[in-house]
Amino acid sequence: MPLTREPLSQSLLYPRVSLYALMLAAAGIPLYIHLPRFASVNLEIGLGTVGVILMGIRLIDLVQDPLIGWVLDRWARAQRVFAAAAALGLAFGFPALFMLQPGEGITLRLTLVLVLLFSAYSLGMILLYGRSAMLAKQATTAEITRMAAYREGGMLLGVVLVAIAPTLLALLGASAQGYPALGWGLGALALMTAVLARSIWRRPVQLGTALNLQGLATSGAARLLLLALINSLPVAITSTLFLFFVEDRLDLAGQSGFLLLLFFASAGLSVPLWARVSRQLGPRNTLLIAMPLAVCAFVGAAFLAPGNLIGFAIICLASGVALGADMVILPVMFSMALVRANLRASTAFGIWSFAGKLGLALAAFLVLPALQLSGFEPGAENTPRALATLNGAYAILPCLLKLAAIGLAMTLPTEDTVT
Repeated sequence: MPLTREPLSQSLLYPRVSLYALMLAAAGIPLYIHLPRFASVNLEIGLGTVGVILMGIRLIDLVQDPLIGWVLDRWARAQRVFAAAAALGLAFGFPALFMLQPGEGITLRLTLVLVLLFSAYSLGMILLYGRSAMLAKQATTAEITRMAAYREGGMLLGVVLVAIAPTLLALLGASAQGYPALGWGLGALALMTAVLARSIWRRPVQLGTALNLQGLATSGAARLLLLALINSLPVAITSTLFLFFVEDRLDLAGQSGFLLLLFFASAGLSVPLWARVSRQLGPRNTLLIAMPLAVCAFVGAAFLAPGNLIGFAIICLASGVALGADMVILPVMFSMALVRANLRASTAFGIWSFAGKLGLALAAFLVLPALQLSGFEPGAENTPRALATLNGAYAILPCLLKLAAIGLAMTLPTEDTVT
């Protein structure tokens, strides 16, 4: 059933969705890619401690994310307030994060700032994804897929900008590897987005029935949640270890910004292609095309020699294209399962958000302490054993996990419904 239209903002609806997504992605990248290195190098906190902190925050999310989803559905008319609150939390939190200095109590101070940032980030992400059917001009698979392409395009543009920002800022003379300047820039971006994207939250919300385990199971959403969790683990591990792999395993210091740009740019450029393929072949078949490509990339990374910039650039290109399919296809499948079952989407996407972040936390909790036990130290002269551990954690383990995700994806039905 078509959603109510708003003539004054309809033409800019999807670009504003992209802008809000860009803000959230720009916030997420420092938390998931830059944070481990920032905390270990700038704040002098051990990698094992960083992993424990991230896992502790995920335990908070275990309760918080589904609760956020429930609150968004319970007070659906206040979505503009929630959208502004998420932006303001990021606007305050990022300058506070990157202005931290090492010293007494740094672990506690870092933890408190991260709780604020992850809470604001969760609020914005659950709101954005939980309102997929509302933000689409019509609640159909084709239109939600089109809106998702804009949303994920904005996400990936934000990722590209922030992935290279610290390197560029440092080259321009910013102190502390560019991180303080990055924090202030992200704060300004969040404030600007809160103003420019506020009109998208005026669209009417159509609430469904209360979420329950039976509804998740019968709609197929529970199976998609499990797939999302397993499928998030390879990307979570490689994201957590990316800077270490590039600079310490491949000895490509100074190239991480370019490689991140290549990875996320290829993902962003592939989104329209995957959306088109999905409309023609169906979501399941599209995933089964993209997922093996990621496996090939993971396998290839394990055999690269130090200094092989061209080889790793090809791997970043291939794995980025594969990521584009994951980002646009799985949320659309989940949204349509909820729409067809008439289930409340924000509550469901609260669980979806937790599943994704649980993957990131498990990655940090498992691989960072293992690296520390092997004797690995970022930026130092590492032993062959430490580098072999890094190589296996970055390349081999994600490959095995991706194969498990492929096996689960093969059990999905071929049509565009999930039952």
